[in-house]
Amino acid sequence: MRAQLIAGKTTSLNGAFLYATEEPVLLGSGGEIDKAKFGMSWIGQAHAVPIMEQRELVDGFVTGTLVPLLRDRGLTSGRLAVDQANISFIHSVKAHLPDLELVDGDTIMQRARWVKTDLEVEVIEEACAIGDSVTQRALDETRAGRRELEVAADAMQTLFQLGGEMAHVITPFVASGEHMSPPHRLATDKIIRNQDLCFIDIGAMWNGYFADIGRTTIVGRPSKTQQKIYTAVYEGLMAGLDKMRPGNTNQDCADAIIAKIADHGLEDHLFSLFIGHGIGMGANEPPYIGETLPGATTYEFQPNMVFAVEPLVWVPDVRGGGGVRLEDMVLITEDDPHLLSRVEYEERLLL
Repeated sequence: MRAQLIAGKTTSLNGAFLYATEEPVLLGSGGEIDKAKFGMSWIGQAHAVPIMEQRELVDGFVTGTLVPLLRDRGLTSGRLAVDQANISFIHSVKAHLPDLELVDGDTIMQRARWVKTDLEVEVIEEACAIGDSVTQRALDETRAGRRELEVAADAMQTLFQLGGEMAHVITPFVASGEHMSPPHRLATDKIIRNQDLCFIDIGAMWNGYFADIGRTTIVGRPSKTQQKIYTAVYEGLMAGLDKMRPGNTNQDCADAIIAKIADHGLEDHLFSLFIGHGIGMGANEPPYIGETLPGATTYEFQPNMVFAVEPLVWVPDVRGGGGVRLEDMVLITEDDPHLLSRVEYEERLLL
């Protein structure tokens, strides 16, 4: 079901009850239930649920819908895996189903999404085609005298014209000049000026799957410093992509990117964020590349994993800005990595 998305409430609107030997039970927003009942014959049952926020309504869902579903299946005791649940729901389940043990469903669902099916890859390919077009429109509209928000507006027009559902972030990311040193991760009313670097990161969602594509361009003629930064990021990205094949790990990829950027003396200017992330039903989801926070894990690449790889280097006090990010969508295959995004790089910025 392609459901309506309400900003900030996506995980509170719709869900499903999955039981190994029966058809799934849809737990949907009241605005979707009629469509489900009349157009989704493969759904065994469909129940309207409230937005899972207000404690009293959450409690009513548990007592009026969830308890009967579990009771009818003899499941009022045992273990129930739950993902993306809020605290009020957990408290309500414990109060009304004291013999039921809640366990981690988030990790199960996330791991299931690490490796895409062939059909999912096809959908992501189409999202990338739209995302490429959105990015290209923004690049074409980037020139001196325009505001960042104007460029974002032009790109969003292309997104909707081509059938995209939303950008990969709620706030489209267009940042020019000093707004990339350090990065301001949203578009503003700043006027783009001659000699400004300008970064575009809008992407696209299509049929429930995301593409995350980013490019940096230059207005006018670049300085040698800007070219040095761009070349370091570009070469780092290429080095990382070359490691994205079965038998190598996310750490191999991150190490290659960092080492190449270090060849240019810019390793201390890498952005304080992971270098890449999984992508699919979520615009940004596990597994990660280059994560340095506690708990970061090392894993091998597997065919049909999909990543957005996005090294970013920023240097302060550069006229026109000294921040560059390049971001590509990558599919892991049995052999060489397959680049899903196709937007050209900026040759004027390469040394």
